[in-house]
Amino acid sequence: MQDIAQWLTKHHSNGVDLGIKELIHYQAKTGLINLSPRKTVQAKLAGAYLAKTKGRGMEFDEARHYQPGDDIRAIDWRVTARTGKTHTKLYREEKERPVFVLTDLSSSMQFGTQLLFKSVQAAHLSALIAWAARKRGDRIGGLVFNQHQHIECKPFTRQKAVLSLLNSMIKIQQQPQDQQTPQVTLADACARIRRLAHPGSLIFIISDFSQLDEVAKQHISQMSKHCEVIAHPISDPFEHQLPKVKTSQRVALSDGKNRQQIILGEKATEQQYTNQHQTYFEKLKHTLKQCKVQVIDINAGVPLASQLDPFSGGRR
Repeated sequence: MQDIAQWLTKHHSNGVDLGIKELIHYQAKTGLINLSPRKTVQAKLAGAYLAKTKGRGMEFDEARHYQPGDDIRAIDWRVTARTGKTHTKLYREEKERPVFVLTDLSSSMQFGTQLLFKSVQAAHLSALIAWAARKRGDRIGGLVFNQHQHIECKPFTRQKAVLSLLNSMIKIQQQPQDQQTPQVTLADACARIRRLAHPGSLIFIISDFSQLDEVAKQHISQMSKHCEVIAHPISDPFEHQLPKVKTSQRVALSDGKNRQQIILGEKATEQQYTNQHQTYFEKLKHTLKQCKVQVIDINAGVPLASQLDPFSGGRR
């Protein structure tokens, strides 16, 4: 418990609310994650990533025999003089690859039993991704939402883009969770980010995916056809295993609407609980993989630095 308190103090966090200091903290932690493209970059705009297609970029690729229609400005005079045959320089086109972060701060994310609320861990991961993208020179955009509203952040390359995303998360997290009838779903958010992201973008979806329905799956599948999509399911340790207690005790649970009781300290109950939730999370990961996305689960009860492998950059 003391270690948790020390960690929270060091990271300017209380585990429940969000502040700008704890999100700026990840500016110095960008080595935890690797944003290198895994798919061929398909964007049409010029940028910093080498595409497989040859064009009029800045990166020399090869010299070949001159063909009718080639630009005479691209003639390689040294190779032409050496071989006696006219050769043309070919270059690799540089493509841009914007990074989009879809951050779910809905009511189901406002839960945590050990270190952080799931929503706070989602914000920390989003901040880490945004700072890493800025360091690489990528344009950064995103969408932050809860069940009541959403905030869209159009992609820019400046630090202002990162701060805009961070402040949007703080604003959404501070909003009361029960102020009105839910109006925004995960499917709605996926539809909006799909319109924002152009082909060739890198999209991160950070959520507990409790609202993953058929419509949301369709949007994610469509995004993965033209973009690289990485899903980060966020969960709390309590959602995997009941807490250990020395003596058997009955406790009341509530999701804000429904109430039920559960007995802690009974092995049969603990095993049944663990099996049910293991089945649920395995099914969730299988469903996301069917959408052709990479799945990296994140635990809200453990610091990000302990979960993201610096050697693989967190891209397991």
